[in-house]
Amino acid sequence: MISFENVAAAVGILSVFLSAREKVWSWPMALVNVSMYFVIFYQAKLYADMGLQVVYFALSLYGWYEWLYGGENRTVLHVSRASRPLLLRLAAIGLVGAIGLGTLLARFTDASLPFLDSALTTTSLLAQWMMTRKILENWIVWIAVDIVYVPMFIYKDLHSTAVQYGVFLGLAVMGFVQWRRSLTATAAAR
Repeated sequence: MISFENVAAAVGILSVFLSAREKVWSWPMALVNVSMYFVIFYQAKLYADMGLQVVYFALSLYGWYEWLYGGENRTVLHVSRASRPLLLRLAAIGLVGAIGLGTLLARFTDASLPFLDSALTTTSLLAQWMMTRKILENWIVWIAVDIVYVPMFIYKDLHSTAVQYGVFLGLAVMGFVQWRRSLTATAAAR
């Protein structure tokens, strides 16, 4: 029998595959995926990841719009690189967010792995925002996050989700290669 978690994992894999291929349909698939994972993470008491799904939902709506109209003169958005100042700001936001959220979850909930969950959540949130803006380095952040998520989900007995994040790891590598080619092609065309 196919479980709810298995369906959510399959939808998530499809969404990330479409993102790696720069297909705008990745965003509607992401809306379905994050809605399903909201429920899964609530049941697993991974509250930071549960809350992250709400933000992902909003970012998916934003990303859908940006990919269609976020380029010059409201045209399709193209892949770009992050500036060093932006990367430093994002790292600082991630650190503060992870410590703050981890502290709140540790003190006021029965959260499992509050600081690890919070660090992965804030980092994922930053990577997702980078993806909505088609910033190439989002894939590097996803690779790092996925390497940590897989064992955490195994530990939490979310085996289908762990497999999903293992596939995400491969898709993140594919996405980086694909988006780098896209960036090079766009630069050559200008």
